[in-house]
Amino acid sequence: MPTDIILKNANVITMDSARPRAELIAVSDDSIFFVGGDSELERLTGRTTKVIDCAGRTVIPGFNDAHLHVFSLVRKLLSIDLSPSSVRNVEDIKEAVRKKASATPPGTWISGTDYNEFYLEGKRCPTRWDLDEAAPAHPVVLSHRSLHACVLNSPALELAGINADTPEPPGARIERDLATGEPNGILIDMLNYIRSEVMPPFSDKELAAGAALADKYFLEHGITSFQEATVSNDLSRWETVCGLKLQGSLHSRITMMAGSPYWREFKKRNLKTGSGDNLMQLGAVKIMLEVQPEQVELNRLALECHKAGFQLAFHAVAEETVAAAITALEYVNKHSSVVGRRQRIEHCGECPPALLEKIKQLGAVIVTQPPFIYYSGERYLSTVPESQLPWLYRIKSPLEKGVVVAGSSDAPVVPANPLMGIYAAVTRQAESGQVLLPEECITVEQALSLYTNNAAYVSFEEKIKGALSPGRLADIVILSDDPTQVPPEKIKDIKVEMTIIGGQVAWEA
Repeated sequence: MPTDIILKNANVITMDSARPRAELIAVSDDSIFFVGGDSELERLTGRTTKVIDCAGRTVIPGFNDAHLHVFSLVRKLLSIDLSPSSVRNVEDIKEAVRKKASATPPGTWISGTDYNEFYLEGKRCPTRWDLDEAAPAHPVVLSHRSLHACVLNSPALELAGINADTPEPPGARIERDLATGEPNGILIDMLNYIRSEVMPPFSDKELAAGAALADKYFLEHGITSFQEATVSNDLSRWETVCGLKLQGSLHSRITMMAGSPYWREFKKRNLKTGSGDNLMQLGAVKIMLEVQPEQVELNRLALECHKAGFQLAFHAVAEETVAAAITALEYVNKHSSVVGRRQRIEHCGECPPALLEKIKQLGAVIVTQPPFIYYSGERYLSTVPESQLPWLYRIKSPLEKGVVVAGSSDAPVVPANPLMGIYAAVTRQAESGQVLLPEECITVEQALSLYTNNAAYVSFEEKIKGALSPGRLADIVILSDDPTQVPPEKIKDIKVEMTIIGGQVAWEA
């Protein structure tokens, strides 16, 4: 049977245990038709077949980033880059804002992203007064790399209605001058509110430009699927992303979570986890435990969503929030079994053995962020209490326990480069060279699984994604080198050379 595309002379890592390696892949329509040896080339080649000679390069399943924030990424790509590689101190930040303000009409919002005081000289956050000096005629918001903090200048604070008399918001904090009580511009866990309720929404032009940048970003990193995990995802945002997919603005396949405040909107439209198709589907209900502090209320919400047919995704980093998520799942399980429902613990930053055992018993899955080890390992080692360090972003332990672990970037918190995540999971080495819990290092094959078949499993798509085998979608990436053969420290330097989605070449270097 002639096929549409053939990749020959390839070093294929299939991620399929039935046939781990191959030389040739044949694609028909949007799916894989055959995986085998180059000796089958002539039989499978027709008059219109496109043959790609891989010249011995490595071919793997397309990467699946199991937890990121596409609108925040769009915001980042349209904003001033204030990451540690771009600024050294607060003066550099002020200069970058001043330069942007000089080219921006007065009164227009200016946004900067990725500042991190830990890596700034003096380890000092910028304040409203720093930003007032740089851009007195523009509202300015700078987001911390964690997205859990932001800094506003005086015009932005005024638009947000934040002043000395403003009470502390539930689950958030307004930092203040100790002498006067005046807000100093630093807001904790209020960025979503500022972006959704205070700043104007993206214009059509901005959204189109940002989506084009995000699309290229995903494709050049081999991300053929991603899972959108923002708690502010409502029905309107779902429709916006569906529109971007229909327009062809985003090529990668998307699983989009529903924010817990909005899950009933989706239910009213008869949408639940799995609704949609292989281009765009609805995922779990995202629950932020930091803004859902009462265990009784958390239990009730989890049970209601579970009974309505939704998968649950708990944002839980610290040990106490992981414990609260597990308590909620145990409560749900008393009323309706959660086993087989693949309830998700997002991040699972601190997970001691007793909690890990409960995760296993409940059949829950972990969606972790290996690149955090690289980008934030130095900070973890200097700030996390020694008693908690042994449980920090563990990967090997849950895998050995039989818990499915998927990999992600939490982009734009860190860059969405799966190869950096694979490198971090294999070496546990921070950018500083320090190693965080070497006993939790995993093999390259296990690390590849985090971003392929495991990532597909946590969104119930393991039958159509995550491996190169007949019948699965033809989402394929060609790499410059074989991550299983190069020295571990070289994995992060491997480049994506071609990205194929549904049998179509979506990007090539």
